Amino acid sequence: MLLVLNNTITVMMQNFSKCTFACTRRLLVARRPFSATFHRRGDPWVLPNSPEHLAQTTTEDIAPNPLPRPNESIDTLRARLVYQSRKRGTLESDLLLSTFAKDNLNSMSEAEMREYDRLLDEADWDIYYWATGKRTPPERWSTSEILKRLAVHAQNEGKV
Repeated sequence: MLLVLNNTITVMMQNFSKCTFACTRRLLVARRPFSATFHRRGDPWVLPNSPEHLAQTTTEDIAPNPLPRPNESIDTLRARLVYQSRKRGTLESDLLLSTFAKDNLNSMSEAEMREYDRLLDEADWDIYYWATGKRTPPERWSTSEILKRLAVHAQNEGKV
């Protein structure tokens, strides 16, 4: 019994050493040298305001078709605009639009709030780049007073 167990252990040790040698040999004869560092093929997350990001975030010049909201009160409209300004999808748009809404929404008329509501239906990166001057806005927004006020707000003049 002891002899059989001893032989079994010997065979297991031989198989283990063969496997270890084969695995080590495969690592040494690899097609590409083994490295602990990541091989760069390009950054998958392009930084905002870079030319690559500007090229990737272009959208078609089609006006969005928002949901109609009949009989919405002014207070409900203002509360919804505050929420939509704060909860966008990108941090840059969240910061820009939430601070703009905090500073300007209480003093806006109903017509201005409706225009701001239509602006919020546009894509986040489009609004951000129009406000920061990286892209020219389309014809439908070229004369917008709200977009001009947002562009002044984005310059952050006079703030600490």
